[in-house]
Amino acid sequence: MTQTKLQPYLQTLMQMRQDLLARIAQQRGGQVSRADVAFAHFDHTQDDPGEINTERDIEFAINENETAQLQSIDEALKRITQGVYGLCEECGVSMPRERLLAAPQATRCLACQTIFETAHAAH
Repeated sequence: MTQTKLQPYLQTLMQMRQDLLARIAQQRGGQVSRADVAFAHFDHTQDDPGEINTERDIEFAINENETAQLQSIDEALKRITQGVYGLCEECGVSMPRERLLAAPQATRCLACQTIFETAHAAH
């Protein structure tokens, strides 16, 4: 893919990354560490332990999801610099423009993604 054709994807990925980092910072209350935020959220000795555990589990799940999103964006940006962006990591075929517009961080073509999800759904 030429540099000109890559530009819209690069811009979209950079914007996605910036938005995600801003959302993470907002949820954390600025540049506070996640540990400090977790302590503030869970320092409720008067609350029910079950409620505290549920809130903690939700916080950890959100953190894991955000980390995975950021990693997938960073990996897509890396594929751009390596010159392999838009190629399916499974079959090597060039992914359609529509696929990349819908999911610019995609690593597999739709057929390979479907196979992957089907195989991992059973686990």
